[in-house]
Amino acid sequence: MKKTLLGVIGLAAVGMSAPASAADLAARPYTKAPPPMVAAVYDWTGFYIGANGGLGSSRKCWDSIVPAATIGPEGCHDATGGVAGGQIGYRWQASNWVFGIEGQGDWADLSGSNASLLFPGFSNHSKIDAFGLLTGQVGYAWNNVLFYVKGGAAVTGDRFRIDFAGVPESTTVNQTRWGGTVGAGFEFGFAQNWSAGFEYDHLFMQDKNVAFATPAGVFVGADRIRQDVDLVTIRVNYRWGGPVIAKY
Repeated sequence: MKKTLLGVIGLAAVGMSAPASAADLAARPYTKAPPPMVAAVYDWTGFYIGANGGLGSSRKCWDSIVPAATIGPEGCHDATGGVAGGQIGYRWQASNWVFGIEGQGDWADLSGSNASLLFPGFSNHSKIDAFGLLTGQVGYAWNNVLFYVKGGAAVTGDRFRIDFAGVPESTTVNQTRWGGTVGAGFEFGFAQNWSAGFEYDHLFMQDKNVAFATPAGVFVGADRIRQDVDLVTIRVNYRWGGPVIAKY
């Protein structure tokens, strides 16, 4: 009887120490697999508006054409200074290619002068106080990085004057010039609708004749003035449309 009781107690102890079967365990809750990684794709499509500022230099070369006895080159100078303004445009992205059109207008203070090589004591002065660009763009984008080239029409507002011994000899002649422009730029999208970059533009402006007269209306002479302009600007744009797209 004693042996039987000990055997029953031993079997019970073994059963208590045995591991629980799979049927005795609680079912594990179902959890959804995490979504795949998402890569953000920056879309340059949309209208944009922005501001720009920088530096410019305008090369001016003067050639006397009247009076006949003093025809010849008078020399050149660089009219340099700052520019500031804004731009508005639209871009459309197809795959990595970006196409656009843009209008830009800036105030400018590009001024300079040179002593005349033909007329001792006389000096030639020039200033660009405004310019505008209307251009088309073609670019290539690496997500939020864009490189582009541009080309189109340019217009400048010019002022010319002749001084003698530091005193204005002629009235200031205001002139509007039309020409062409080419350029290139780099832009970086640092937020969903914001981008910043820099741009270089070269303006090919017309050679034009300028006639000068004293404040009393007495004719002084005339020059053919050649002009090119180089611009380097920093730009910031805000764009509507073309949100960042999630790509799996």
